[in-house]
Amino acid sequence: MPDPTVTLRDIYTARRRIAGIVVRTPLIESPQLTDDLGAPVYLKLENVQRTGAFKIRGAANKLQALSTEERQRGVITVSSGNHGRAVAHVAREFGVAAVVCMSTRVPANKVDGIRRLGAEVVLHGESYDEAEHYAGQLQKDRELTMISPFDDPYVIAGQGTIGLELLEDLPELDTVIVPLSGGGLLSGIALALKSADASIRTIGVSMERAPVMFHSLRVGRPIEMEEEETLADALAGGIGLNNRYTFGMVQEYVDENLLVTEDEIAAAMAFALEEHHLVVEGGGAVALAAVLHGRVGGATGNTVVVISGGNVETSLLLEIAQGSITPES
Repeated sequence: MPDPTVTLRDIYTARRRIAGIVVRTPLIESPQLTDDLGAPVYLKLENVQRTGAFKIRGAANKLQALSTEERQRGVITVSSGNHGRAVAHVAREFGVAAVVCMSTRVPANKVDGIRRLGAEVVLHGESYDEAEHYAGQLQKDRELTMISPFDDPYVIAGQGTIGLELLEDLPELDTVIVPLSGGGLLSGIALALKSADASIRTIGVSMERAPVMFHSLRVGRPIEMEEEETLADALAGGIGLNNRYTFGMVQEYVDENLLVTEDEIAAAMAFALEEHHLVVEGGGAVALAAVLHGRVGGATGNTVVVISGGNVETSLLLEIAQGSITPES
């Protein structure tokens, strides 16, 4: 069962707490996807959120909830890019020193973006899990406050504010499709929606390459997997063998979990650029890829696809748009 301390009340509290720090992102209809699916399809554009991804919602809620002493000690986090950027941004606004640990796999544009926000960047290891282990050591050595990228009730509640916006902008929604990695985004949204109406269908989508949450759910417990190169770099990494919140919440509140290929992710990124003039990173495009390639069966009524981020290297996006990249090779 999910931890009872994460509730709908927490999500409403988070919305009040982060007002003025995050923006209310648009919800737009996708005419081509509506025609393809035979039912209305809408895109929730977190790629135009401040810092370029949804992560600022959870980071802002967590940092706002810290005590004065915790802020004075400084904060530390581990990230595949977007969470680190969000923490760095909010920490700078609050005058809090921030350390962001990342693996050497993180794209250079994400590393540079975090440095420009004034955070101390520590690159360690060749995987998210290695960077996470090192971050834990630094936290103890320097007595910093850890800001979890997903497995934290304040972070989950912050991401859940997206669910509140969806219910307000489209109260007739029937299905919501969300990128899935550590589960903070999907847990928060699914909690908000299922609290309003248990019949709302919630679907998580991961990449085929090392989808840790997907396979953990299959075996019924958190597992570890070797990280692989993927266009969905924002979704890379483990969920923690001692996962306290998101694993149980995804088990409880999510109806279905799907996988998409690298080619399908690339096609979704190109589709977003060509059809909607949207810059979407690989991790932000997986839910769109699932709809675009017919992975979502039985969809009727109003369907919402969460576009979770847009922090992609320009050169990579251009290669994909020009059809000169072959992800499966």
